[in-house]
Amino acid sequence: MSLVCPVILGSVRSDRQGLRAARFLVGALEARGHEAPLVDPAALKLPLLDRMYTEYPRGEAPEALETLAALYGRADAFVVVSAEYNHSIPPALSNTLDHFLEEYFWRPSAICCYSAGQYGGVRAAMQLRAMMAELGAPSIPSLLPIPRIGKALSEGGEPTEDWLPKATNRFLDELTWYAEALRAQRRTGTPY
Repeated sequence: MSLVCPVILGSVRSDRQGLRAARFLVGALEARGHEAPLVDPAALKLPLLDRMYTEYPRGEAPEALETLAALYGRADAFVVVSAEYNHSIPPALSNTLDHFLEEYFWRPSAICCYSAGQYGGVRAAMQLRAMMAELGAPSIPSLLPIPRIGKALSEGGEPTEDWLPKATNRFLDELTWYAEALRAQRRTGTPY
């Protein structure tokens, strides 16, 4: 079954490497027949959080928030691509995520983390797990850490190391299972 899985990129830096991972995951999801729109905070230019989307009078939220709310309302799952800044979540990612709440409810998330070093951003991913659970989109058990991202993926998002496509297939198989299960449950109703 086709799913809607927005890929939320977490960095706005001019030399960001996460765009490689985001492009790779968009392509991998689309190859499975899923819709995988890229949510890029650099393109959205969201303001620092002052009001959440739900705090605006109906129809008065900034256009970027209205667009994201419509997309998130159709979403079956979220893929979050996060760097690790000072052992934590990038501020642009936190800002992008924090504009919404109910739109995430009852949908799984999957975390792809990366770094220039050997740990692949896993310290940020641990904090992101707690954040995604609090938002109502708990992460699947598996992570997709990408160490040495500049070598693992080309600028266009093509893998250059053999392990990455295999690990990604397992990661997306798991996300698909959770997304289909929660979609079926949402159709029968939610606890509130």
